[in-house]
Amino acid sequence: MVSLRQRQAAKRNIRKAQKKWRSMSHKEHAMAQPQGSARKKPGTTGKGNFYRIVVRPKSEFVSFKNHDVGKKGHIERISGRRKSGSWDTQAWLISKADAKKSGNTLVGISEDAKQVIRSLSSKPKKVKGDVFEAHPRKNVPEKSKPTKAMRTAQKQNIKKAQKARWK
Repeated sequence: MVSLRQRQAAKRNIRKAQKKWRSMSHKEHAMAQPQGSARKKPGTTGKGNFYRIVVRPKSEFVSFKNHDVGKKGHIERISGRRKSGSWDTQAWLISKADAKKSGNTLVGISEDAKQVIRSLSSKPKKVKGDVFEAHPRKNVPEKSKPTKAMRTAQKQNIKKAQKARWK
């Protein structure tokens, strides 16, 4: 059985909680919930071992894979699969031992990191923490296609197909 003093204390505690709840903002309400302090997104804290260079938005892809490029643990490529089934690079992860921040951009220290950064059409610009953003490649206007490289690749593919057919 609950005593009179216990009931009065419970009412006081409820009033105190309601008063505190009314004084809180929307964000404070969310943070007070048990699921409010959610996991931070990768790279946003700046405490990881890699710099992330986002090349294409995550929303373009359905699933992801990561591949070590070169030596293990230095440079990784995160590739994403689209709804159509085609794969493309979503982001690059470059070890902090292979690159450094220079102002708001990323500069490669090792030759592999320099090559990856050179292959992007724009310099990686800092977004937040260890996350940088860059464009995948230069935009080639339609009137200048097919380029010389495209034509040679087409010829090689045709020769490969012909060889395979006659075997």
